[in-house]
Amino acid sequence: MKHKAVKPLKLNKSLKLLKKAKNVIPCATQTLSKGYTQWSVGAYPLFLESAKGCEVYDVDGNSYIDYGMALGPFILGYCDSDVDKAARKQLEKGTMFTLPHPLEIKAAEIIIENVPCAEMVRFGKNGSDATSGAVRLARAYTKKEKIIICGYHGWHDWYVVSTERNAGIPKCLKGLTIPLKYNDLEGLKKIINDNKGEIAGLIMEPVTAIPPKNNFLKEVRKITKKNNIILIFDELFTGFRWSIGGAQKYFNVIPDLACFGKAAANGYPVSFVAGKKEIMKKFEDVFFSFTYGGEALSLAAIVATVNKLKKEKVYKHIEKWGGYLKKGTEKLIKKYELKDYVSIIGYPFKTVFNFSGISNPLEIKTYFQQECAKRGVLFIGYHLISFAHKKKHIDFTLRVYDQVMAGLKRVLKENKLKESLSGSVVTQIFKNVGDRSSGVND
Repeated sequence: MKHKAVKPLKLNKSLKLLKKAKNVIPCATQTLSKGYTQWSVGAYPLFLESAKGCEVYDVDGNSYIDYGMALGPFILGYCDSDVDKAARKQLEKGTMFTLPHPLEIKAAEIIIENVPCAEMVRFGKNGSDATSGAVRLARAYTKKEKIIICGYHGWHDWYVVSTERNAGIPKCLKGLTIPLKYNDLEGLKKIINDNKGEIAGLIMEPVTAIPPKNNFLKEVRKITKKNNIILIFDELFTGFRWSIGGAQKYFNVIPDLACFGKAAANGYPVSFVAGKKEIMKKFEDVFFSFTYGGEALSLAAIVATVNKLKKEKVYKHIEKWGGYLKKGTEKLIKKYELKDYVSIIGYPFKTVFNFSGISNPLEIKTYFQQECAKRGVLFIGYHLISFAHKKKHIDFTLRVYDQVMAGLKRVLKENKLKESLSGSVVTQIFKNVGDRSSGVND
């Protein structure tokens, strides 16, 4: 891939659309991680119009290599021909019906076949549907109310009450949600000891960019089982990305329940709760019901996505090129002596940038966004390699990073970072949601 001339982007349409959106949509978007506070207004595209493979096109006609992949769903790449073909075939027969569709059974069976903890499955639409359903199920099954959280689990009251974005949520709920820091086994033991007989479940992201240490996941499994606590893996990000069976298969630690979505249907809107039959059957009493829960296009997409993940060497591809990109980025950080300001952590399936070394590290992230966009890379702060990313895309990206890091070293040395920014400095959605190092995705 050839480099583009480095010059300010044409962003007129993006900026006009932002102005319109602010007048008719609170926050100007439906998903905060896609909103204008997360991007440098004036220096970065704000609206995308189309995509194919791993490349996206904004409303002003600029093209970019994308590593956000719509915040995670596109493991095969945008507009995958096999998945879209299955959805189009179903579209001709109908999207919704007055009675259940056989695809509900077929999709559930293929999940049960591939996800270790899955003995039964219930479908939803958003990740928050699945996590909230699993938490409600754990409470009903155990007849206890308190929930330990470890990670980011969506927008519903039971979780968000523990964050600073808790406006509109009754304060009485706060005592029922207890945060746990990842890799903190002693902290877990203390929480259980301080709340004896009151913990219904522990819901956790099994891994983010920070690896489990000292057999953390296996020990969590032992501790929860010993204390009759339902272990729920929030696999919205890791599911069908770390392996076809998720992080639970990758690490060989099997939870009681698990929540999936995103990559499960390669961009079609669906989520699900899967788990042990004894617990899942409690859904016959727990209210978990949606008009669109059995929407057929997304169920057809699940079947097509899983079949392709099994047929093709998707995970070897992602592991190879995700590792290649991470190593290449690490070499550039070392080359430009930026380790006090920039680092990259995580697994080949998802690597995350950390910025530090100045009073507001988000200024460095903003600089990266701005300079990458000029050169044709949509920088989100992490890498999600898809099956559509090829060596040419990774090599192109590393050449862009080489130029961006050279520029960053210069402006830091000259103490001109802030004045080199052409647009607004990005902000954080959550400032205090524990040690996730994974980026908020909703």
